[in-house]
Amino acid sequence: MARILVVDDDCLNLRLAATVLEQAGHEVLCAQSGAQGIDAALAHLPDLVLMDVQMPDIDGITALARLRADPRTAGLKVVAFTALAMAGDAEQLVAHGFDGYITKPIRYQAFLAEVAALLGAARPGANLRGGDEHG
Repeated sequence: MARILVVDDDCLNLRLAATVLEQAGHEVLCAQSGAQGIDAALAHLPDLVLMDVQMPDIDGITALARLRADPRTAGLKVVAFTALAMAGDAEQLVAHGFDGYITKPIRYQAFLAEVAALLGAARPGANLRGGDEHG
């Protein structure tokens, strides 16, 4: 399975996502801040990064920009993992360079389906659906 980095300052969201992904057979790395997420991405070069957008130290958009600016992590698949679920949010986040968008709170089966789709997606922005749109 895949190596997935989950970056979220909310401990409950982080633990829930990590547990669901681990139960599905993925190797999961966790970071509780944007700065830790950048460091973990550089150290481990995961297959997928689920990046919270709203964090107190370095927000997800800034963290993404730093990853994209570094040649070692520029090509990582980074997905917005966020509670932002208003009309147009997905498109705005993809315009910032995210490869997709998953909404919180997660629903087990929909979340795993989104992750599987993102791991299989070949192009940036290929997955704009939020986790709540699936059963």
